Amino acid sequence: MVPPPDAPATAPLLSAADVRRLAAELDLRPTKQWGQNFVIDPNTIRRIVAAADLAPDEHVLEIGPGLGSLSLGLLDAASAVTAVEIDPVTAARLPATAAEFRPERAADLAVLHADAMTLTAEGLDSVRPAGAASGPTALVANLPYNVAVPVLLHALAVLPGLRHGLVMVQEEVADRLAAGPGSRVYGVPSAKAAWYADVRKAGVIGTQVFWPAPRIHSGLVAFTRREPPTQAVDRREVFAVVDAAFAQRRKTLRAALATWAGSPALAEEALVAAGVDPKARGEALDIAAFARIAEHRPEAAS
Repeated sequence: MVPPPDAPATAPLLSAADVRRLAAELDLRPTKQWGQNFVIDPNTIRRIVAAADLAPDEHVLEIGPGLGSLSLGLLDAASAVTAVEIDPVTAARLPATAAEFRPERAADLAVLHADAMTLTAEGLDSVRPAGAASGPTALVANLPYNVAVPVLLHALAVLPGLRHGLVMVQEEVADRLAAGPGSRVYGVPSAKAAWYADVRKAGVIGTQVFWPAPRIHSGLVAFTRREPPTQAVDRREVFAVVDAAFAQRRKTLRAALATWAGSPALAEEALVAAGVDPKARGEALDIAAFARIAEHRPEAAS
């Protein structure tokens, strides 16, 4: 990859007036269906880009770029950006926005019109931007709030080259993703995200920097990829244990995992073999413990 040229200190980002001008041009009304809340504050974009801690030679994946507020900031910090957008109207307009605001970098932005939940490495390769020698190494995105967790987990699953990232989601979702065992909000998203990466909350964003303004604050979630806690069983087997444990989170693991194991007795046998107290509840376990349980699933239940 070729590092991007240094962006001028005053490189323009989309202002509130710019966002509304583009929306009027496209006769665009933000929809809840696609979770569209556009950032209209350049300083918030600068804050997000700085928190993402991008190297100059990185290829960034952006999901849900909308009108391009964050896309321009990412072009200033990285060598290439691939933006995945489900809305055909904004997807079609984004290259022209890059050409208007960053004419010297327009070729380093690629746009893929697609549902992020169907994203594949092959699909991204089909639109690789000029500045990218390989697939994306970082994910930085204002994720659509209604599908943020499944989109993030899907991207981590199908794009092992993603080494780190920063996503903006509803604040309560950020708290869940970053929660550890024992926390009141620790649950399925927390445990599954921890399979792929170390996750932490990186900040809070107010409501007035968006158009339309959401009712609640947003949270920034940073992640750094690491090796999964086991290679002995497939991720899907571990996630089946996580799902079963939290489907009935008030029950002990002996009871909650009975169907998964074949019976309460077999569940207890697997838990003891994994070094987990059968009377514990799922909220007390980290992802490594869930992996050990999956490794000891009774053969009759497999």
